[in-house]
Amino acid sequence: MQYIIVGLGGQGILFTSRVLGKIALKRGENTIGSEEHGMAQRGGSVISHFKIGPYKSPLISVGDADILLAFDQNEGIRNLHFLNDGGHSVINVHKREAFQNENLKKYLTKRNISTFLLNGYEILDKHMGGNYLFLNVLILGAMSALGIGGTCFEEIEEAVSSLSPVKFREDNLRALELGRSVAHGS
Repeated sequence: MQYIIVGLGGQGILFTSRVLGKIALKRGENTIGSEEHGMAQRGGSVISHFKIGPYKSPLISVGDADILLAFDQNEGIRNLHFLNDGGHSVINVHKREAFQNENLKKYLTKRNISTFLLNGYEILDKHMGGNYLFLNVLILGAMSALGIGGTCFEEIEEAVSSLSPVKFREDNLRALELGRSVAHGS
């Protein structure tokens, strides 16, 4: 399984990679990955290449990723080219109308890419007092509910629980469940 995880600095991209890695290692699977940080400390672009399986190189070639997790809409659109034909994406959106662009719709249809759009900021405003710190875990919850990514909710829940700092554990688990319920309601 090959994941591209994208967003902006501070959105929890590296924590998400650690969660997926913990799950894979517990299963006895090989993991390899790489992060590109740009201006991450100033809210700049961050991309994580993460692979589970018998891979030798940490980087994912264009057209090879199975899953794209995007914590930022613009970064999600910018990195769709990494997905393979038939790939899956979960994208945090702030303007759904961007996905009504005819060229983008044709591209997604031609490549048979499934895209789940999640209004993460709205959901976190409504249910978590606007604390966007938990956006990454919200997206992991949605991914598990969609049955993509090769992991089940319980595996993600266990990894999030064990990796979360104590002061964030309860809220992370709440956001995970929230992401699952939002995706189930789709």
